[in-house]
Amino acid sequence: MSKPEVDVCIVGSGAGGAPLALELGRAGFKVVVLEKGAHYQPRDFVHDEILNSRRNFFMPLPWEEPHLVRRGPKERYERSNSAWTANCVGGGTVHMSGYFYRLKPVDFRLRSTLGPIPGSTLADWPIAYEDLAPFYDKAEAEMGVSGQAVAHPFLEPRSGPYPLPPLDTHPISGEIDKVCSALGWHSLPTARGIISRPYKGRSACAYCALCGSYGCEMGAKSGTNASLIPAALATGNVELRPGCMARSIEVDTRGRARSVVYLDPDGVAQEQPARIIVSSCTAVESARLLLNSTSNRFPKGLANGSGLVGKNLLFSSFGESRATFRVSKQKAARPWLADPSPFVNRSLQDFYLMPDTRFGFRKGGTLGFMWTHPNPIFAAVGMAGSGKSGVFGKELKDRMRAYRDSRILQFEVYAEFLPTPGTSVTVESGVKDKYGIPVAAITLDRHPMDFAATRFLVDRGEEVLMRLDPDDVQRVGIAGETTILQHGTCRFGDDPATSVLDKNCRAHEVPNLYVVDGSFMPTGGSVPSTLTIAANSFRVADHLVRTLKG
Repeated sequence: MSKPEVDVCIVGSGAGGAPLALELGRAGFKVVVLEKGAHYQPRDFVHDEILNSRRNFFMPLPWEEPHLVRRGPKERYERSNSAWTANCVGGGTVHMSGYFYRLKPVDFRLRSTLGPIPGSTLADWPIAYEDLAPFYDKAEAEMGVSGQAVAHPFLEPRSGPYPLPPLDTHPISGEIDKVCSALGWHSLPTARGIISRPYKGRSACAYCALCGSYGCEMGAKSGTNASLIPAALATGNVELRPGCMARSIEVDTRGRARSVVYLDPDGVAQEQPARIIVSSCTAVESARLLLNSTSNRFPKGLANGSGLVGKNLLFSSFGESRATFRVSKQKAARPWLADPSPFVNRSLQDFYLMPDTRFGFRKGGTLGFMWTHPNPIFAAVGMAGSGKSGVFGKELKDRMRAYRDSRILQFEVYAEFLPTPGTSVTVESGVKDKYGIPVAAITLDRHPMDFAATRFLVDRGEEVLMRLDPDDVQRVGIAGETTILQHGTCRFGDDPATSVLDKNCRAHEVPNLYVVDGSFMPTGGSVPSTLTIAANSFRVADHLVRTLKG
């Protein structure tokens, strides 16, 4: 059934879709937002690890909606729920930890800075940091970001302070500051998409410690579900339709996007015509939607005449180590270990860009320090192990007792994930999800420079941990990737032969089709990209409002 035409139809309600919906609604345009997941309310966000982390509250089950993943083009695909963010109104911003960093000016000209890298399809952005800076300001103000900008070698230009002061932190933050200072490094307060004071009708953080993997019942976390979507709906011009799975984007005889065909909550096919179609489903899922949108005009997928839709997939390189402090052993010398404050909020960016290649790379990244997540079931499963190294009985109980007597400080590495010709998304026609739609098939073919950078950053983070004199330091990994942070599958650029989108995130081949999730990014940067995706969406909204009014 075909619905009445609207000005804009947006697929996805997360960091990319919500800013656009808000600004278009404010400008008086009629907007429909299609979201495949549920519209959760604050009462739904309970502190239940099984519900949130071990069922399909946020992530779909791999036997219902699989992604196919393989490491290398010669390996076999395996079904996984990796590279999903979240299926709900607000997307991944609902269960994010809210680490809101900006990219640096160098991230926009990395190809020019580093030169050609063999084995990588590295490219500069068609815009500069200065073009995005005012929209970083807007995103921080609209969503609500707490933080404190302090001087350091890679501080990005800012027009003013953060909208909100930093959150209160645990005393160990001061210990990290001292250690970093002694090493000649710069310990930075980590900006958070969590409000430290009441803001725009929302309550301040209650310091419950369950940010990542959980929704915020206080509305203090600045997910689009709590910040931008309510404001968009309040304009009276935006209609949100949860439980609606987009199947394809249809085109007219001129090759322009005509409508989105979707399955409604009852599984009935509906068609939403619009003057402008916007995809914001995540980099993996937007590529999947375009590749599944075939027609006589676009037999390889919508806007894919160049064959680049799904190419240049980027995640974020990941590494991690943990330091254990036994409270009963150290509490006399360090009584603050018993302090329950959940936030460390310290970062290191001294190694964001190296002066030369003596360590095998130049583009490094960010270290973020935090207490380990307090999910007890996850912790117990890790302590029990598996296979021949698995334990049970008294040994497992002893490990669990030691765990209860411990505070565990960790750092996470956010490092460059270089684009390669082999890391990509296609669709697999022989495997379909519960909706009967061919699923995304992901191939990972990592660049070796990624691992050199991540290993170096892990080594530096462990220097900090060791100087804190813990009882134990454990290296968790140096060669991983964070698949929730997704970019690159529809990269933007000035040349239609080497990019899918123009600098305003409009498809080169389809003049009324836009993509505003992380797909547009030629490089992912060395920080979590949520704030950048939101800022870019505000930038595209500014362009689109002027275009539609013109």
